[in-house]
Amino acid sequence: MSSDVSATPAPATESNADIVIMGAGAAGISVAASLRRRRPTLSITIVDPADTHYYQPAWTLVGAGEFDAARTARPMSSVIPEGVNWIQAAVTAFAPERQQVLLSDGRRLGYRFLIVAPGLQLNWEAIDGLSETLGRNGVTSNYRLDLAPYTWSLVREFKGGNALFTQPPMPIKCAGAPQKAMYLSADTWRQRGLLDKTKIEFHLVAPALFGVKDYIPALMEYVRRYRISLNHLSHLRAVDGERRVARFEIFDADGQSRFVDKPFDLLHVVPPQSAPDVLRASPLADAAGWCEVVPETLRHARYANVFGLGDAISAPNAKTAAAARKQAVVVAENLLASMDGRPLSLHYDGYGACPLTVEHGKIVLAEFGYGGKLLPTFPIDGTHANRFAWVLKKYVLPKVYWDFMLRGREWLARPR
Repeated sequence: MSSDVSATPAPATESNADIVIMGAGAAGISVAASLRRRRPTLSITIVDPADTHYYQPAWTLVGAGEFDAARTARPMSSVIPEGVNWIQAAVTAFAPERQQVLLSDGRRLGYRFLIVAPGLQLNWEAIDGLSETLGRNGVTSNYRLDLAPYTWSLVREFKGGNALFTQPPMPIKCAGAPQKAMYLSADTWRQRGLLDKTKIEFHLVAPALFGVKDYIPALMEYVRRYRISLNHLSHLRAVDGERRVARFEIFDADGQSRFVDKPFDLLHVVPPQSAPDVLRASPLADAAGWCEVVPETLRHARYANVFGLGDAISAPNAKTAAAARKQAVVVAENLLASMDGRPLSLHYDGYGACPLTVEHGKIVLAEFGYGGKLLPTFPIDGTHANRFAWVLKKYVLPKVYWDFMLRGREWLARPR
């Protein structure tokens, strides 16, 4: 769709569609565009209340002074695929037995097929005192666009002291993002000769630095280079911004815990995350609250006319935009096969990518699928830091996102 073509929200009247898509994030827009390219006659409706669409993978770079924040946001109307109806409302309930979703504007929207792609819910309030101090008192997070520039301001003005970085329990969107912020900050301080005056601590609930062991040796090289103290099984529970103290619950091998208060000059927080409440309370959810899909076909495990993709599904893949890019192809083809009465022949291999920014100019490019199988796209060794991946992330992937992924142009997007 050309940039001068804009969508307008649909009026709040009772309606039906061939396909209803919950969510206009990376996953929802991509699958809508892929479906339109395959079958332009389909009636497709996207439901999302947001005015703005964000390219979230660049927020880490915004927080490191490497990317303009304004370039990560565009009006939602400019990214809705041409010919797709947009209802600017929220889904308030699912009624899969009646093939309907209930909306915040009061309508019941019927469908032949439903695609669930709402993204994750960030639970800032789960950490006592955090919401009150975000964006001041040295407390920040690259998981919000309005805070990422504050991250860079804190890093740029840092003169030494205690810098704490946190990672909540998995799963979260872009599992490497908490440590990306840490490495880029540490590299800035290294370049300015501040590491001798700085104590960097990484507090993570996970027992391992990264979920795929092949990438850990390269990451540990940077942990040692920046003299980072790793604190596993450490869960941020509260923040006192005025006193600049963070409280952690630290578990031992037997599951016993104790609380420790840590003073800080800079605190980068990643909030606990979950599927949205409306999904967790619905018949579509599994016991953990995720949209319950078959991991290979991405069709719902119990409702044959429901598919899911993106961060809120139950499949055990990394929750990244790169995963959604490949999932969109699988859902588009399998949904149409189901609509036509054909077998679901395309299988998702669990592909996800996490470009781990370990220094300004270099990245450990983690690409992997189900079971931690390495799935490199390019003939480079992603288990070591390299310059090529930095160029890819900073200059190539934003264009791929806006001009290819969101428009149904599936460059290198088909699962193997």
